[in-house]
Amino acid sequence: MGLYLNPGNEAFRKIRSGVYIDKTGMIDYINQTIPTTSNMTCFSRPRRFGKSFAAKMLCAYYDKSCDSGELFQGLKISEMDSYEEYLNKFDVIYLDITRLISTTASLCEIVKNIQASVIDELREAYHPYIREKEDVLADALFAVSHKTGRKFIVIIDEWDALFREAKDNTAIQKEYVQLLRGLFKGGPSTDETIAAAYMTGILPIKKYGTEAALTDFQEFAMTRPAKLAEYVGFTEEEVKELCKKYHMDFAGMQTWYDGYYFHRIQHIYSPNSVMLAIRNEEFQNYWTASETYESLKKYIEMDFDGLKSAIVRMIGGEAVRVKISTFQNDITSFHSKDDVLTLLIHLGYLSYDPETRKAAIPNLEVADAFGDAVSGEGWAYVATAIRESDDLLEATLRGDCERVAAALEKTHESVASVLEYNNEASLSAAVILAYYTARRYYEIVHELPAGKGFADLAFLPRRSTDSPALLIELKYNKTADSAIKQIKEKRYGGRLKEYFGNLIMVGINYDRGTKKHTCVIEKA
Repeated sequence: MGLYLNPGNEAFRKIRSGVYIDKTGMIDYINQTIPTTSNMTCFSRPRRFGKSFAAKMLCAYYDKSCDSGELFQGLKISEMDSYEEYLNKFDVIYLDITRLISTTASLCEIVKNIQASVIDELREAYHPYIREKEDVLADALFAVSHKTGRKFIVIIDEWDALFREAKDNTAIQKEYVQLLRGLFKGGPSTDETIAAAYMTGILPIKKYGTEAALTDFQEFAMTRPAKLAEYVGFTEEEVKELCKKYHMDFAGMQTWYDGYYFHRIQHIYSPNSVMLAIRNEEFQNYWTASETYESLKKYIEMDFDGLKSAIVRMIGGEAVRVKISTFQNDITSFHSKDDVLTLLIHLGYLSYDPETRKAAIPNLEVADAFGDAVSGEGWAYVATAIRESDDLLEATLRGDCERVAAALEKTHESVASVLEYNNEASLSAAVILAYYTARRYYEIVHELPAGKGFADLAFLPRRSTDSPALLIELKYNKTADSAIKQIKEKRYGGRLKEYFGNLIMVGINYDRGTKKHTCVIEKA
């Protein structure tokens, strides 16, 4: 066993010894690709979403230098038809690009170092078949396969790390892409050498114009994970089982770590955060423990038309439409707000619904990161609203109508520079922004079906709080009293029924002409 050739199964053994969710069904997908021309897979997703775990799992399964039968016994893959056929049957080439970068003195030498390191290990195992001065990895692999008839499984973890570390060095990037093209270019030599390839990273494969740099790969990304959606993170059923096993509050998990939605799977949770919450027996923001808010701040402060408006609307609870097709799959080629927002989707800061083509802030953990990121210059109005939102909630709960109206008017007016002021959606976004910290104590639902109609905004208490529910009705050019009257006439039921006797009705009206806000608060 080596670092690059046949790394063994010890890494996966350690993964199995902790809090573990069975994701071995993905092995069956890779197995199905081996006898086909679609045997190259690139599966990108954010940090903290289990990319390295999956790579180590695949190494343990395919590596012929070890016996992994006991590790996979009882797991999903062991019940599938392809299990025995490929278990520990291949030479595996494993490249952790992040590690290789950290052990290389100069990035200018990285591609040369990758090839030399792997060829050295290949020469130890297959020295009769590799030329003494061979320095091209693709040729070394072909020589071994041609002489022995053996094929390789190539697994590359953090494949895009070089694009992030050397983001402005196009020469290094092109040299790296040429290395990958040499390995995976297709044709007889690749067919003879590669049984399957699996790459994982944060970004999809780099585009040059409209064409991907590696055209033979089947791509699965945060914008469209397709049949691999359940392997992006933890599913709702998996989180429920974990909560049951470790006596954790499932509602807390939902609030903090849910929010990624795909066509095939409706709820995906941030896996690293779920595991840390279980380990620490506490729900909190684990996002910033592994990555500061500076990267998010850098992107949302870019000078593109409509970007600031989109960010404010999402902080205010809205989903915004994003055109993802122009993104060049790197962190330097930005031409519009859509490119920036698409990057934030790939980084996990935003969820994306491919059916509506809209992005949103997924959960409380990421909302906290946005709250930190808008604390700088240019975001004073948002930062102020967030800072004062606890006071606004307290004023609402004690029925201070004048204080609530004044606070909402201030927030609505302050975001008018980036949102259309006389617009129903802008008022709703301003209200949610003004109540920003309330999401820690409430589930905030837009257009909640209830009774004979829809409640504009419903604040439903989380299990961790005994606060009353809030029902907010918004009016324009009418009166706050008419909003309260409407709430009573609709006789809201449904999910609100359990809060009868512990419900506060809030009527808010603003006059389009004077831009004055009024408020009436009643206990139901």
